[in-house]
Amino acid sequence: MTGIYVHIPFCSQRCTYCDFYFVTTAKSHTSFVEAVCTEIRLRASAYSSRDPVGTIYFGGGTPSLLHPDDLGKIIETLNESFDCSNVEETTIEVNPEDVTPEYLAAIRALGIDRLSIGIQSFFEDDLRFMNRVHDAARARSVVESVRKGGYDNFSIDLIFGLPDQPPEYWSANLEIAASMDVPHISTYGLTIEDGTPLMNKVNRGLVEPASDEDMSDQFRFTMEYLREREYEHYEISSFARPGHRAVHNHRYWTHANYLGFGPSAHSFWWSAMPASRWANVRNIRRYEALLTQHVAPVDEKERLTLDSLADEFVMLRLRTADGLDLEELESRYGVDLLLERVDDLADLESSGFIQPIRNHTVRLTDLGKTVCDTVTARLLPG
Repeated sequence: MTGIYVHIPFCSQRCTYCDFYFVTTAKSHTSFVEAVCTEIRLRASAYSSRDPVGTIYFGGGTPSLLHPDDLGKIIETLNESFDCSNVEETTIEVNPEDVTPEYLAAIRALGIDRLSIGIQSFFEDDLRFMNRVHDAARARSVVESVRKGGYDNFSIDLIFGLPDQPPEYWSANLEIAASMDVPHISTYGLTIEDGTPLMNKVNRGLVEPASDEDMSDQFRFTMEYLREREYEHYEISSFARPGHRAVHNHRYWTHANYLGFGPSAHSFWWSAMPASRWANVRNIRRYEALLTQHVAPVDEKERLTLDSLADEFVMLRLRTADGLDLEELESRYGVDLLLERVDDLADLESSGFIQPIRNHTVRLTDLGKTVCDTVTARLLPG
């Protein structure tokens, strides 16, 4: 089954930490919608017969800024161009300020059955620091709003590690989310990316980032707190009540096929050995201009070797609770990690970073999850 990702690049204003592609100046979305629909039809001519669609995900940007009628045009084009008869999950990212009863009713009628809500924090100081549009009152009321709108499958995003954030704020964020019985929580440590307003403030000495020790402590607290409240920590950043794992994201973590539409969207496809990955242009005007000429808006494309795919597979699978299946790694990519990294595996286990290997599967401990990238680097076969 194929995953479909549609990048909606519109935002009301820029969050201080964001390095995704977005625009804040679009007055009309008509030309963008037409371009996306053209791209879908172009890709369908090559890929629609190869694999039915299993999941659809609208990300951004702020997809909830797109009018439901425009979302409907995109979904209609997907249904006309691909086999979407067995779609298991259709998700849209929404910001709290866009959630109204009318909006929820309209997108439910389109078949969108899962929401990812960008709350980030329930506290006013945090929201102002991140330059979010919504306020704390809206952050706290949106969960009840989506439930009243008929949604029981949704996720919220929360960010920890904000500079100078009082320690009790993070624990309170988790307490509020858990007390509302939110079915899925995605927690992200604040990262300071090049070219963002936050990086500029750090470079000017106006903001001092949280220490690695503080970040690690907050992450370990998060794992323990949510586990005690019966959330499954099934991926480094993802916690879910039973039955509420994100199906679409699972495709990324297992090297399944997915197609991305919209400026800056990425795609991955196993057409042959090796697989291919490509990325669209990161400019909405160029994206629209190319599709006006019925030219695929691809900026970068690469054929992936088995060695690079093996490295990716190790990295992706170690992030998950299901872990890295060593037999699958050998059968799919020809890598015998027990042979190539036996000393590293033994040292990581004795140091408490990985659990004892059972059923040919490597899983991180809680300590290992706090240094996931470091553990991964020691086990990369390439």
